[in-house]
Amino acid sequence: MDFYNFYFFAKIVHIVSIISWMAVLFYLPRLFVYHSENFNNRSYVDIIKIQERKLMRGIGYPAMIVSLISGGMMLYFQPEIFHSGIWIHIKLLFVIFLVIFHFACSYFLGIFAVDRCPASGKFFRFFNEIPTLILIVIVACVVVRF
Repeated sequence: MDFYNFYFFAKIVHIVSIISWMAVLFYLPRLFVYHSENFNNRSYVDIIKIQERKLMRGIGYPAMIVSLISGGMMLYFQPEIFHSGIWIHIKLLFVIFLVIFHFACSYFLGIFAVDRCPASGKFFRFFNEIPTLILIVIVACVVVRF
């Protein structure tokens, strides 16, 4: 496989894994809203806890890891991209924010798992919007390339 085929293969894997990762980061905080607002409904909370755990472990972590590895491979095979403008640096900064958000979700997941409610539904409704804002900046950087 030549360089260009390998690069485009990595790009395809990167895009698919990003879509999967973002699906988790959009949906998991929504589950946190339902979890916190129905905290006293034991049977409902038991189901939500299973969904949260499976979503994060089954899709979230693998998608994040594949996204970071495939993105890193693309940077490795095209290092001149760092000289193409400030957009790549801003994008990578917001990727770091996305990873931090991912681990914040993992933190809240751990608190919910031991039957504690870390925050209100209102907090998680706000928290749920963070990955959207991060994604908007990342996509704008990639498309505009300023």
